Amino acid sequence: MSLVTELILNADSEARYPAPKEIRIFQDFLKTGEQRIRIASVLAENEQRIVQNGSARFWERCPVTPSNSGNPRKTASCQRDQGWYVRLVAYSILAGSEQPLVEIGTLGIKEMYNSLEIPLKNLVEAMRCIKEEAVSLLSAEDAVEVAPYFDYIIRSLS
Repeated sequence: MSLVTELILNADSEARYPAPKEIRIFQDFLKTGEQRIRIASVLAENEQRIVQNGSARFWERCPVTPSNSGNPRKTASCQRDQGWYVRLVAYSILAGSEQPLVEIGTLGIKEMYNSLEIPLKNLVEAMRCIKEEAVSLLSAEDAVEVAPYFDYIIRSLS
C-alpha cells in the first residue's frame, strides 16, 4: 500500500477529510516523486548487475555456502530471490512505504528459508552485499533513501 493510499484509507475509516498534517505528508511525498522514480529506475536498470556483483561479493565473504556449492540450480534460485528483493525495494521506494516488502516479501520469510534449509545468516549477509552493491550505484542522498528498505529485509531475516 502506498503512503497516499494509507493516508486516504486512514481518513476514510474515520469518515473524515485528511487532516492538515496528513495533507503536508502528502505534499512532502509529492516533492520527493522525482527522486523516488530515479532510485527505482536505477534499481530496475541495474538489477542483474546488482545481483551478480552482490553475489560475487557474498561468495568472497562466504565461499562455502549452499548457493555456491557448484549446483547451478541452487545458485540460480538464490540469485532469483535476490533480484526479487531488489524489485520489492523499488516498489517500496515508489510507494514511499515498507508495505510492499511486508505484504509481498517478508511475511513468513524466515520460515520459508528455514524449511528450505538455507542458513539465515547467509541470507542476511547476502542481502547486506546486495544492499552495498545497490547503494554504490546511487548518490549519497539516494542511498540514504534506499538503505532502510534493505535494512528492513535484513531485520526480517534476523
